[in-house]
Amino acid sequence: MKSCSQSGLAVAVLLAGAAFLSGCGGGPFAPKPDTYELTGIPTVKGPSSRNRQIVVTDPAALKSLDGANIVVRTSPEAIQYLARSQWNDNLPAIIQQRLVTAFEDSGRLGGVAKPGDSIAVDYLVSPTIRAFEVVASDNGDTAVVEISVRIVNDRNGVVRAQKVFQATAPVYGSENIDFIRALDEANGQVVTDIVAWTLKIV
Repeated sequence: MKSCSQSGLAVAVLLAGAAFLSGCGGGPFAPKPDTYELTGIPTVKGPSSRNRQIVVTDPAALKSLDGANIVVRTSPEAIQYLARSQWNDNLPAIIQQRLVTAFEDSGRLGGVAKPGDSIAVDYLVSPTIRAFEVVASDNGDTAVVEISVRIVNDRNGVVRAQKVFQATAPVYGSENIDFIRALDEANGQVVTDIVAWTLKIV
């Protein structure tokens, strides 16, 4: 296996028409990565709980997902990062903000906040990012988003409910933007399901 120091160049792997990078740095003259954001923020309808206020906690995630890299799974045992691409913030912060925005836009709660905001909290909505990746395959690449959520009563610490949410979306094309669009679509579905489910619980 070649190391990052050999030839001074990052090792690129071409798979399914898209370029992925291993972990090697590109050097001082490497092109700046394109920056992407998730835009799909659904408006969710559900039971009104205007007397309830929630806090969306900082999502937990493994190190590979706790950053701005865009993950591509090339086999069950291996991941790489989408070349010359990054999220506009660390992924957990993006997911947290998307959830907060979706809860706010629903208009069904008395208040929605992040940890540290000064509100009286009834429930904590605690997400864990299990998967947020494009799975590369000879049969077609697929975006996979999986997030587990616990709803915790902030007054007594009791877990009110817990559920795992998953959505997939096919990747149409081989450009980096095609990967992003598929991840955006899958994430939008997961956020929709999380918000609708939470409104029923609280």
